[in-house]
Amino acid sequence: MRRMSEEPRTSRIQRQVVQLILDRRLAAGAPLPTEAELMEDLGVSRNSVREALKALQALDIVEIRHGYGTYVGQASLTPLVDGLTFRTLARHDDDTGALAEILQVREVLEEGLIRRVAVTVTEAELDRLEGVVRCMEFAGGTGRSFPELDREFHEILYASLGNALVPQLLGAFWTVFRRVSGARGWTDDPSPEITVRRHRDIVTALRARDVEGAQRAMAVHFRGIEARAAEESRGVG
Repeated sequence: MRRMSEEPRTSRIQRQVVQLILDRRLAAGAPLPTEAELMEDLGVSRNSVREALKALQALDIVEIRHGYGTYVGQASLTPLVDGLTFRTLARHDDDTGALAEILQVREVLEEGLIRRVAVTVTEAELDRLEGVVRCMEFAGGTGRSFPELDREFHEILYASLGNALVPQLLGAFWTVFRRVSGARGWTDDPSPEITVRRHRDIVTALRARDVEGAQRAMAVHFRGIEARAAEESRGVG
């Protein structure tokens, strides 16, 4: 019974701390009131304040720097990444289905966003994308995998949208996929030249301002990822 009564109190204090941050317009990195001040402001015990702050730290809403104090966190998507990774790995009986869900969400986002990119992307950004593709080609030619170049390509791809959340969200799904692949011992694409060609097709369509073509090229790119993931989960390839 005591445990049940403590949980709602901790949740309430968490909400109060969050509201305090919002009301005072505290930016990431700004110091929070001391524990003593929070105790007085919220009318709760030191232990309750500490439990609430620990819970908020897990969400990256606050950052506890031992010996220095507590600060407003970055509110990153790290908790989302950790949760999705666990959720996917926990489905031992259906690796393919669990990973397909992650890929499907990312695919829907990217196929929709690429239509806007075809209108907003600059020639300088297209040149940068082409440079990444050339680096992929070189890496593949020397027998090296290039997952970080793949990630860089997609980060540059959506820069023209000017939406800071887009690369963070897509990066979160990318990280989950890489973590799950690593945990399951799945290998990289055995045909790097195919991966290079798919990325180059995206750039080619964008240079032509071909909205439909860019979306098709992105769809083909994801079909390849999905097919490879399915093969690996079955022990094929």
